[in-house]
Amino acid sequence: MAFFLDDIDECLWDHLKKTDKKIVLYGMGDGAVKIKAVLDDIGVNVSAIMASDDFVRGHSFMGYNVKKLSEIEEEFDDVIILVCFGTQLPDVMEHIIDISRRHELYAPNVPVAGDGVFTLDYAKEHQAELKKVYDILEDAQSKKVFEDIIRYKLSGKLEYLLDAQTDPEEKFDLLGIGTDETYVDLGAYDGDTIIEFLNGTTMQFKKIYAVEPDSRNFRKMKRRLYMLGSALIEAYNCGAWNEDTTLVFSVRKGRGSCAEPKKGELLNPARFREIKMIKVDSMLKGDSASYIKIDVEGAEENAILGAKETIANYSPKLNIALYHRNEDMFRLPLLIKSINKKYRLYMRHYPYIPDWDTNLFAVCK
Repeated sequence: MAFFLDDIDECLWDHLKKTDKKIVLYGMGDGAVKIKAVLDDIGVNVSAIMASDDFVRGHSFMGYNVKKLSEIEEEFDDVIILVCFGTQLPDVMEHIIDISRRHELYAPNVPVAGDGVFTLDYAKEHQAELKKVYDILEDAQSKKVFEDIIRYKLSGKLEYLLDAQTDPEEKFDLLGIGTDETYVDLGAYDGDTIIEFLNGTTMQFKKIYAVEPDSRNFRKMKRRLYMLGSALIEAYNCGAWNEDTTLVFSVRKGRGSCAEPKKGELLNPARFREIKMIKVDSMLKGDSASYIKIDVEGAEENAILGAKETIANYSPKLNIALYHRNEDMFRLPLLIKSINKKYRLYMRHYPYIPDWDTNLFAVCK
């Protein structure tokens, strides 16, 4: 990938090690904890934590009194603001962009799952794989998105995320979704992506398989989709994996409820829970699928391997999240191509800060 890695001298973390500006974390939550851990590891001090005005209310977080931006501006002459949360809400994104016009601001890329960060050394270590993915992407927009997202991962700069954006409504046309699909939704959450699918097909489809490991989200999904009936939708309260088994997962709220599998005893039921895992190939029992969405909080590679026979034999349209692990940008596209060489690969990023809506689309046309 010498065509653009050679013009990058440092990544965000290198820049933060050299700056004399005060570092301010924007946000309270898992993202702030992860980013502070990286900063601690490289010897960079955090001077303050801020939140949007409506969320401050005397909060403290990680030993810091949480402040408003106006208080940060009064206290410090010059700062670097690091965005530590994700959003796709237009007004929140515009607020972040507005702050970036007044202050040096970055949205550091830290993986949702797995270890380490996407540094320049990491990119160069995997340069051959990255270049191979770039070369097999089908259109100019995919190549642009790929380069912009890699540049974003290295720099944390919003400009690359914004430049990579495409219209989400393009998705179904790109995939060629029709009205007779057998749709497998891995990581169905509360049914939101199934509703999106139903809206896109005007409620016309052949069958839906919904897989969601979090029991609360599963119940919400069942209530939301009760009108479809059991004959048209099969719902599984389990996770997608490369074998039929049971694993212990960390329990989190929201979409990240099952991001990392754990081995060993179930020591703390409040934090860890046993979850049944299923292979798509086992679930389908040899039947075909025409469209598979895979957004499973870092388990995408295992989910793909569990659907290997289906992907090889039936060439379903694929919609795969590419942002949970550092290696996803190269390992997942190359894995799909190794299973079924007929696929044409496309990459798109939809409006989101950070890169949490970057996806691989695979179609056989």
